[in-house]
Amino acid sequence: MNETAKAAEIVEFPMARSGECPFAPPPGLLELHKEDKPIRRVRTWDGNTPWLVTGHAAQREILTDPRVSSNVWRPGYPHTTVAMQAHAGQSLPSINNTDGPDHAHWRRMLTSSFTRRRMEKLRPAIQQITDDLIDQMLAGPNPTELNEALSLPLPSLMICELLGVPYADHDFFQEHAGVTNALNKTPEQSAETSATLRRYIAGLIDAKMANPVEDVLSDLGTRVKDGELTLDEASRLGHILLVAGHDTSANMITLGTGLLLQNEEQLALLRERSDDSKFVTNAVEELLRYLTIPHLMAKRAVIEDIEFEGETIRAGEGLIVSLPAGNWDPEAFPNPEKVDLARPAAHHITFGWGPHQCIGQQLARIELHVVFSTLFRRIPTLRLDADISELKFKEDSQAYGIYELPVTW
Repeated sequence: MNETAKAAEIVEFPMARSGECPFAPPPGLLELHKEDKPIRRVRTWDGNTPWLVTGHAAQREILTDPRVSSNVWRPGYPHTTVAMQAHAGQSLPSINNTDGPDHAHWRRMLTSSFTRRRMEKLRPAIQQITDDLIDQMLAGPNPTELNEALSLPLPSLMICELLGVPYADHDFFQEHAGVTNALNKTPEQSAETSATLRRYIAGLIDAKMANPVEDVLSDLGTRVKDGELTLDEASRLGHILLVAGHDTSANMITLGTGLLLQNEEQLALLRERSDDSKFVTNAVEELLRYLTIPHLMAKRAVIEDIEFEGETIRAGEGLIVSLPAGNWDPEAFPNPEKVDLARPAAHHITFGWGPHQCIGQQLARIELHVVFSTLFRRIPTLRLDADISELKFKEDSQAYGIYELPVTW
């Protein structure tokens, strides 16, 4: 095949979703599962042609390969936007952009704060907050908007309690988190937003160094006093946790509710078995698989030549490991287009795979378990108050979701 023909075969990434089924990944992405290999080149906004990995098994293999790097300064790293490319040049090392021993060091600073046991201790508080928010929904206007009534307040309250951030500041950090995740901001906007949030977190940590309590920012402050971290390094970790800790869960609650309200049979099953903890746990995994909130992740740079799936990937080339494609791989999940809350789905890769798996995934799972076992039991007549075609989906954000979800009962 000549070079012109090869170039014509390279498709653009990311691809557009279908208006008919905006909960599903782009049809063009799913079409790639019909190809012989789970890897092919795509063209991104800057004209570069990184490799796109679509197969579930291939993704789990490549995400554990030490020859690929999450370091945003590496040659070939496939930045999502011009703002993120520019911001990468100003980024400093942290848990999300380092590898090997450096990454292990950053992760060790947080591991004790995010153990399964510590997260389970939060379950009663999550349940109480969920019930309180639903009480307020029922006492308030009908119809209402779910994002503001439940989806944002719950994870925001919980990440504030866990980190030690004043919830009174939630408007401030929610607005800045939205800018951080947006794909349509300028390099200057992204840089200023990140700097503002880091200064805010640094001020909180500095105060907690004098008066520590039982929260993550106090833990980080202790590590600063012990010389394990600088204040700037600690603020970077706090910044990442604050943004990721509320925005992704909020999107998942809204998007998951919207999906369930479009699938009456599965919703009826969830209502019927809302007291069955094992079933609800599995239902949450299926929703995480189906929706794959981090829809543009994961990005890597190749640091050594790799022979992979019949292709030679050269050092200095980029990799895009499409998590939605992996979660919709029919070899891993038969009939992936079907929402099946009883499906064994815990092997999805929504939280990533390998050393960079999401450190807060257990908290997210508990929040979702509580919400989806409670919401439809408390409000069994809940339904959409708008046509799906009227909803605005977050294709312009790193975390997929719905901007507003009007509901009634």
